[in-house]
Amino acid sequence: MRRIRRWDIVAAIMIALVTGATFTSPPLQTLQGLSLDILTALRWKLIGDRRDPATSPVVVVAIDGETYDTPPFKGSPTQTWTREIGRVLGSITDGGAKVIGFDVIFQSSIEQSAIPFGDASFGSRLKGFDRDYLIAVRKLSDSGKLVLGEILSNDHPERPDRAQQLAVKDNIRALNVHTDADDVIRRMPLSFSIAGQPVSAMAVELAARALGAKPETGPIGVTKLSGYAIPSAVTNTLTLNFRGMGRDVPTYSFADLRACVEKGDTEFFRRAFEGKIVLLGSILNFEDRKLTSMRLASGYDGTPGSRCALPAPASTAQQARNAVAGVFVHATVVRNLLEHDAITELGFPLRTILTIVFAAIIAAAACLLAPTGAAVTWLGLTVAYAAVAVSTFAHAIALPLTEPVLAGLAALAMMIGYRFVIADREERFLRKSFAFYLAPEVIDGMVASGKMPVLGGEMRNITMFFSDLSGFSSIAEKMTPSELVALMNDYLSDMTDIIESHGGYVDKYIGDSIVAMFGAPADDPDHARNAVAAALQCRDRLEELNESHPAFRGRGLAHRIGLNSGEAVVGNIGSRRRFNYTVMSDTVNLASRLEGANKYFGTVIMASEMTVNQSRSAYTWRELDMVRVQGRDEPIRVYEPLAEKNHETQEQGIRTATYASGLACWRARDFAKAAELFESAAGDDPPCRYFAKRARTLAAHPPPANWTAVNTLEGK
Repeated sequence: MRRIRRWDIVAAIMIALVTGATFTSPPLQTLQGLSLDILTALRWKLIGDRRDPATSPVVVVAIDGETYDTPPFKGSPTQTWTREIGRVLGSITDGGAKVIGFDVIFQSSIEQSAIPFGDASFGSRLKGFDRDYLIAVRKLSDSGKLVLGEILSNDHPERPDRAQQLAVKDNIRALNVHTDADDVIRRMPLSFSIAGQPVSAMAVELAARALGAKPETGPIGVTKLSGYAIPSAVTNTLTLNFRGMGRDVPTYSFADLRACVEKGDTEFFRRAFEGKIVLLGSILNFEDRKLTSMRLASGYDGTPGSRCALPAPASTAQQARNAVAGVFVHATVVRNLLEHDAITELGFPLRTILTIVFAAIIAAAACLLAPTGAAVTWLGLTVAYAAVAVSTFAHAIALPLTEPVLAGLAALAMMIGYRFVIADREERFLRKSFAFYLAPEVIDGMVASGKMPVLGGEMRNITMFFSDLSGFSSIAEKMTPSELVALMNDYLSDMTDIIESHGGYVDKYIGDSIVAMFGAPADDPDHARNAVAAALQCRDRLEELNESHPAFRGRGLAHRIGLNSGEAVVGNIGSRRRFNYTVMSDTVNLASRLEGANKYFGTVIMASEMTVNQSRSAYTWRELDMVRVQGRDEPIRVYEPLAEKNHETQEQGIRTATYASGLACWRARDFAKAAELFESAAGDDPPCRYFAKRARTLAAHPPPANWTAVNTLEGK
């Protein structure tokens, strides 16, 4: 996680405000509609709708393809259907329907036909043809059970013919729909201004008559119906809630109902229409199809109702369609009003605030995290927010979806761009400039603090690691430059990987020597333990290279490692223009001396008592001697690590015990006994052979009385 600066916060806020305001602005208002479409589809896919169509308060009587293909309608103009329509309407009303609404408009009558027919017009020959139909609609309208439809337009209004208008008087309501800029119907008008007065739309009028209530109107149109405050995101409209995607509306073919009238099955009409609101409409593949917010999941042209007289045609199987018959849009409005289930959309201020908050969260994530992490955050937040939005949509509340998600994506891209161009430029400069001579931990600290490296240091308790290839100069003389460089690169790479895997930091390479520290730059309370682990692994790795690596095989490479723990000054040390993260103190010098002291004892690793004290519990140690190194007056105890605790071999255990006994005799001036003990354990152990030789020498030539058991090493 990166360090946050004041300008980062300002940038995140500005990006959130800009993206939030942009994606909720009027030019992008289609996104609000797209949110409704997506939520409708997600709700249907994830939750569905278990409502029984039989409980629907509204049903549809469909003038469908079956009607056009069934006698007496087949081949005849629709103007001649009025008598049959009147008969069916009468049976529906007798069956107990509350109110009937027409989503079809018969703009002309067969009686009005001026086509010549003999010595008179065709219409005059059929005078009185519509009488029964007009009597039926007059009777139904007088009882308040019939509402005809019309299309309001300044250019080409569509109204029923003059005779029907006179028959139904003022029982005519508008069927106009409200389309968004993308020609999709997501909301429906509640009322229209006619002669300066608000007049209810068709669906509102049907619902009001079924409830026996009068719509409450205000300056902007209809606001309430039977106590239900109709939510209206767009003035004087209702946002459609296609909960059942059209499948929750029983649909009866007009052809079957006409045959049912002929059959005289009044009980069927009672079962199908009692207490229902009935909409008569056209359901054809080529006429009056509407794109609605069901378009992404595809809606249905109702659920086929039970049949009365005619067998169900094979084509009645339900099919999902992007565009549905317009009559189902009106049926949805009626059901939303009766069930108080219209969609409530958030107003512009709340939508904008929510979008800005979403964008702000993503901008903050993009500011704090790497681009991949920020993208995952956007994806996770999008999924979580979509789940919440679908859940609330199931309760008829529409949260904005596309606006915040797209605003968040834009905020993500803009914040990443800001970081790349401006904010992270300094970080990239720091990492690029100091990658080859500062520790990664130091660079991370610089980036986190936002400060350029400066001269200075601090006291830290660390463990120093010194290693050197023994006798390498004579080996190098026998190699070509390319062979030498390849071998050294392989050796130093493997050793460096081991050191860094244990938390060490390689300070520098000096020829074939490695200078490393544990406990800095990164703080490590187990620095001594990790340094010993690295030393043991480096020892084992060189043995493997000598056996298996072609460049090492046969050369007998060996190295010596010195370890010492203590206080040291670590930090950026050098000139004002060029410096390095390094370490200085006597702790460093002693580790270097111990590396060289290995050659006296024939050991690979030698550690000071300070290192042993900080890691004793983790390893099995052998005390080698008490030595005084060059440049240091105070003697120190030195040790050799054998293995991890409880992992030493039985032979190592016996040899260590014998060595300790011999060392005790040595310090007690019993040189003969010491020689015997060291010789008994010598075998292939260089320290035992080294001490056995010294003990035999002093046994033959005893030292003076002031002799001390401190081994003063003359060289480095």
